[in-house]
Amino acid sequence: MDSGILYRRVVGALPAGGVHLLATFVVASLAAALVIAVWYPYPYAYVAGGRELFLLLVGVDLVCGPVLTMVLFDRRKPVAELVRDLSFVVVIQLIALGYGLHTAWQARPLFLVHEVDRFRVISRADYLGADVVSAIASLPRKLQPKSLAGPVLVGTRPARDNDERTKVMMEAVVGGRDFSQRPEFYVEYSATYFQGASHRALELSRFVDHYPQTVQDAKAVLDAHRIGIEEALFLPVVGRQYWIAILDRQGSVLGYLPGDAFAVP
Repeated sequence: MDSGILYRRVVGALPAGGVHLLATFVVASLAAALVIAVWYPYPYAYVAGGRELFLLLVGVDLVCGPVLTMVLFDRRKPVAELVRDLSFVVVIQLIALGYGLHTAWQARPLFLVHEVDRFRVISRADYLGADVVSAIASLPRKLQPKSLAGPVLVGTRPARDNDERTKVMMEAVVGGRDFSQRPEFYVEYSATYFQGASHRALELSRFVDHYPQTVQDAKAVLDAHRIGIEEALFLPVVGRQYWIAILDRQGSVLGYLPGDAFAVP
């Protein structure tokens, strides 16, 4: 193709590519807001998995859609052919975005479960294929995950008897589900609940002494609640990365910090 013709075609396609880029950016921003602000609120974008593939697909959408539009756009084409070509690009983009949203939805954290001496981030995959729909539906309404909300904070009840305890522990030992992966054990996480588990929490001062780089972030969290480091506790948050939950003496979760709690002496 003559360089002059190619230049004119590229220049002629730039406005169409720009409009497509702007429209794609708006749609992708709305989708990203849903995923990051609603399904994966801080710090779950780091602690849980699933968002990476979504963000990758959004990035590909942002680049490939407008580029394909510029390649296919030609003012000399009949209107029907131009509409067909651009519609094809849009459909491909929507399929990719839909797949990304579906992936993020499937991997989103459903519960933050307190279990003995830690919190555990639980997504659908953590149930290891077990049918937990009825068990989750049997929970009190306020403990059931919502479509447009982040994970629900819950506690776990103790086993009713030795048989129940032994059954769960034996399954967990061989790679099965532990208590935190069984919705039938979920209970409301409250100050009353935490009274029975508070002896497992550690002083936050021990964490910041071990990770001095976290002092300012810890103070920022605590200043918002008007309490000092000496009044705060922490527990590990088990997920794809090492984090902790900062607690007050009543067990309320005040915030989160990155760091391996199990390395704190």
